[in-house]
Amino acid sequence: MKGILYGVGMGPGDPGLVTLKAVRVIRDCGAIAVPKSGDGERVALNIARQAVGGMEGKRIIELDMPMTRDSDLLRRSHEKAAGTLIGFLDEGISAAFLTLGDPTIYSTYIYIHRIIRGKGYEARIIPGVPSFCAVAARLGDCLVEASQALHVIPGSYEGLEEGLQLPGAKVLMKCGKSFGRVKRRLRECGLIESASMVENCGFDNERIYESLDEADEEAGYFSVIVVKD
Repeated sequence: MKGILYGVGMGPGDPGLVTLKAVRVIRDCGAIAVPKSGDGERVALNIARQAVGGMEGKRIIELDMPMTRDSDLLRRSHEKAAGTLIGFLDEGISAAFLTLGDPTIYSTYIYIHRIIRGKGYEARIIPGVPSFCAVAARLGDCLVEASQALHVIPGSYEGLEEGLQLPGAKVLMKCGKSFGRVKRRLRECGLIESASMVENCGFDNERIYESLDEADEEAGYFSVIVVKD
């Protein structure tokens, strides 16, 4: 019998927010997969160790997943990673691919998931608490209510200006090194006073910014901005 690949959401950072199902799946899997590159992936493994406890005897699979927007390079790395995982699945070893937040939201895992399923193997997604939901909780407010719309916008990509014009609440993710530019765009659009941010939500070094004027231009990688009209 072939193994099963699981894309497991580890939540935003707090091990207490890892779901019971995620814990059970990780315990049942013989292998744990994490990409080599990207700050979030080693963090996801550390969260798993805290939430699950001892993981002695499990194979840790490090997959080469470069942080790039080169589509050809990404495609090759995804195919290679899928091939590595298939080697374990063919041996009957199920694997848990760990990802921060939820596997269906800006996750590297989903590309592997599609390849694995396309080759006839079983792959399942175990949802996790999305970072922007945890951020809203830390800010002590809802994201949307009544008939309001919610827009999730990748801050470092094209289309930011258009996205900021949409009615309803906006969640800005993936700002990274573009945080300064995002902050300037919010000011130009008259939205800076409606924006709040949580940096490193759920971690020991978490910082809450009720106003973006309090945040410098070098916000951390794990920063989520919430803009409410």
